[in-house]
Amino acid sequence: MASSDMNAVEAGKTWLGHPRGLYLLFFAEMWERFSYYGMRAILIFYLTKHFLFGEDKAYLLYGAYTSLVYITPVIGGYLSDRFLGPRKAVTAGGVFIAIGHFLIAVTEGPGGQQPFYLNGFYLALASIIVGTGFLKANVSVLVGELYPRDDARRDPAFSIFYMGINMGGMLGPIVCGLLGELWGWNWGFGAAGVGMLLGLAGFVGLKPWLLGKGESPAPQMLRERTSAGVSREWTIYLGATLGVFAIWGVIRYAELLGYALLIFSALTVGYILWRSFATLGKVERDRMFAALFLIALNPLFWGLFEQTGSSLNIFTDRNVDRVILGWNVPASLFQSVNSIFIILLAPIFAVLWTVLDKRRVEPSSTAKFGIGLILCGAGFLVLVAGAAMAGQGLTPVIFVFLIYLFHTMAELCFSPVGLSAMTRLSVSSMVGLVMGTWFLAMAAGNFIAGLIARATGSGEAGNVVQVLDVYTKIGWFSAIVGALVLLISPRITRMMHLDRIGTEDNA
Repeated sequence: MASSDMNAVEAGKTWLGHPRGLYLLFFAEMWERFSYYGMRAILIFYLTKHFLFGEDKAYLLYGAYTSLVYITPVIGGYLSDRFLGPRKAVTAGGVFIAIGHFLIAVTEGPGGQQPFYLNGFYLALASIIVGTGFLKANVSVLVGELYPRDDARRDPAFSIFYMGINMGGMLGPIVCGLLGELWGWNWGFGAAGVGMLLGLAGFVGLKPWLLGKGESPAPQMLRERTSAGVSREWTIYLGATLGVFAIWGVIRYAELLGYALLIFSALTVGYILWRSFATLGKVERDRMFAALFLIALNPLFWGLFEQTGSSLNIFTDRNVDRVILGWNVPASLFQSVNSIFIILLAPIFAVLWTVLDKRRVEPSSTAKFGIGLILCGAGFLVLVAGAAMAGQGLTPVIFVFLIYLFHTMAELCFSPVGLSAMTRLSVSSMVGLVMGTWFLAMAAGNFIAGLIARATGSGEAGNVVQVLDVYTKIGWFSAIVGALVLLISPRITRMMHLDRIGTEDNA
């Protein structure tokens, strides 16, 4: 059977009204997120309890790592758009990520900051960062390619996909957290590597389910030999390997990364603006401006939300009554609470958006962002209220569950909606770059999260007032900005020209 005929047959096969490829990407991303969130759950404790970093240094290094994880997708998106295609990029990313996790496991040494083991740890982080650059943006692009731009199933599809992300986010902290805190750190990081290998095996083995989507835009160019004596494709992979060593060299200077991130962000946005003015008509240019507005809200949201793995993680460890049914639950396991709520609420939100769309009262993407920011701020204010009720005692654990509940609802209004909007508003020649820029803005948010965490102090008993004061300020700030976004959302929505998308695709 010819390839086109086979793809036609596969295209007719759906599960629950969606292409089977959506569920392949669901499980591939689930295992990648298992590895990422499993590692993130124990990273701050690994830095403070194994390497014996002070909280100030640990927060900064944590923020540098999580920001770099979201910077590299800009480069991975560009390489995918121009040469590799999303499928090859995702495969390469999975390999680098798995290598990084296993490298952490095998280079764990005795406690303290011994140079050999510490540099092995930095090298492992660099491999994960490069791998995420290839994988993170491009797996979302693949989801978008399965649907026409005017398909009403797109937002529900991204909500389903996001549920897969959070199944991994739920399982990773539980498995890696228990293994890491109770058995040994290398067991936790090793389990994260196994998870990535499982996702990679499924993605490669079930390739036909992608219906030929995500292939290289220039296969002939990939096969051409370069001056290095190998094909252009392998030149890219060798360059990525050199990139691992380059990142290893800079990750130790976490404070300088903030300035580098600012410059890199400005250059990327400037390039998109230049492309928009130089090559696009008015309608597509307006859409790009709308996309950039949504991207600009990313650093604020993620700077607040990503307290989860740093200051909130330490606060939960030291200042929360974690005894549940007689068991003092390890703090790292609370990292799974957000993902559990996502799994429970994502189907409800997917149905909600569909029902509201049929009744023509669904909030716009911009309005959903505003609602998300308000809910994010409310979560911090609820936690502060709970801590105030406890007085000098430990904060009741119910308030930790409540902040995760508010932040989960905020995330469902923000992240899957944003992923869908980026693929819908971008022109085909820039979709990988724009998706990478979305993650670049998340990188800025993660670095800001590290700075906010440093402002909270160490989180020790005498410093709880400082933590709660910072949480109060950022809670009100987020809520006020969210209200302002709601006010201007009609104007931004008009710039998206959504009524013309179906007509253009049919033409």
